[in-house]
Amino acid sequence: MKYLPLICLFLVGCTKKTEQAQQSIPVSALRIEPQNIPANFEFVAVAESSHIVELRARVEGYLEKITYKEGSMVESNAPLFTLDQRQFIDSLNEQKALLAQREAVLWRAEQQEQRMTPLYIQNAVSQMDYDNAIANSLAASADVQLSQASVMKAEVELSYTQINAPVAGMVGKAVFREGALISPGPNSLLANLYVIDPIWVNFSVSDNDLLKARRETCQKRLVFPPRDEFIIEITLADGTVMPSKGSIDFLSPAIEQNTGTMLVRAVLPNPEGILRPGLFVKATVKGAMRPNAILVPQEAVMMGQNGIFVFVISEDGLATLRPVEVGDWYGNYWIINNGLNPGDIVIGKGVSRVMNHSKVKVNSWLEPVPVIEETQKTICE
Repeated sequence: MKYLPLICLFLVGCTKKTEQAQQSIPVSALRIEPQNIPANFEFVAVAESSHIVELRARVEGYLEKITYKEGSMVESNAPLFTLDQRQFIDSLNEQKALLAQREAVLWRAEQQEQRMTPLYIQNAVSQMDYDNAIANSLAASADVQLSQASVMKAEVELSYTQINAPVAGMVGKAVFREGALISPGPNSLLANLYVIDPIWVNFSVSDNDLLKARRETCQKRLVFPPRDEFIIEITLADGTVMPSKGSIDFLSPAIEQNTGTMLVRAVLPNPEGILRPGLFVKATVKGAMRPNAILVPQEAVMMGQNGIFVFVISEDGLATLRPVEVGDWYGNYWIINNGLNPGDIVIGKGVSRVMNHSKVKVNSWLEPVPVIEETQKTICE
C-alpha cells in the first residue's frame, strides 16, 4: 500500500492534463467582409525642369553687364545680360542716314516722273526720256526698300545685345563674366534658365509591375480611374507632402532594354519653387481601386512547410488551417487573393498559441479593416 499515494498523484495529474487539453484557447477574430479599398503605387522619382532654355549670344560683342542674381528666380522678359551696344548703335544710325538719303533720291525721281508724264502725253518729250524717268523712280524705290531692310537688321542686331528671359524661371550660374568677348557659335552659352513651375517628375515602372497590373485588371482585382486620370502625390525626403497634386502627361511607348522599365512623367504646379531639378522624391500614384478586397491583419498570416496559411474558426469552434494566396499590403493588412470567402472567421490575434484543430474561443472581435487615411505632414506644418 505504500505506492497508493503515488498512484493517486498520477491519476490527479492525468485529470488536470485532460482538463487543460479540453480548455479552449482565447483568441481575437475577424469576420471577413469584402470592401473597396484604394490602390496606391509608390515609386522613387526625380524632379526635372519642364523647360530648359539655353541663353546664347547672337552677335559678337563684349559682355558689359550681368543684370540678374545668379541662381535666382526671374520674371519673363527680365534683363539678364547686356553687351556693349556702341558699335550696333553706330551701325543703326548709319543705316538710318543712308535710308534718308535714298528716300530723297526717290522723291526726286518721282517728281521727275510726274513732270514727264503730261509732257509725254503731249509728245513734248521722247519715249526714251520718259522711260528713263520711270526707271529712275523704280530704282530709287528699290534702294529705299533695301535701306529699310538694312535698318531693320541693324535694329535686330542691337536688340540682340540685350539678352532677356524668354520665360519665367530660375537662371543658373553665368558662364562668362563682365569684359569677356562673346561670339555666336558653339561656345556662346551664357547661362541656362530652368522653368520649375510647372515642374516634371520622372519615375520608372518595371515590366513586371506592368504585367502584374494588367493581370489584376483582367481578373477584376484592380480598377483604374476613368481615362487613366491618376493623381500624383509627391513626398519629400523628410516626409512632407507637396500641397499641389500632379497628373501623368507622358508614358514612354517603349520599354528600356537595359533596365526593363518604362519611363513615366508627371507634371505638377510648383509655385513656391519647393521642388528643384535633380531632387529625389517619392511619387505616389493614386486613383486606382481594389473592389471587394479581402484583408486580414499581418499577424494572422503564417508560413509553413506547405506554404502560406491562416487559421479559420469552424462552426464547432475548432481552428482549421486554410491555405491562402496573398497579394499586396494595405497598411498593416494583407490582401488575400484566394483562399477566404465572405463570412469566414479568421483568427487575428493569438495565432502563435493555436495549432490545427485546436479548440478556440473568441474573446474579442477585431474591428473591420478601416480605409486608411494618410496623416503625413505637409509643407511648413
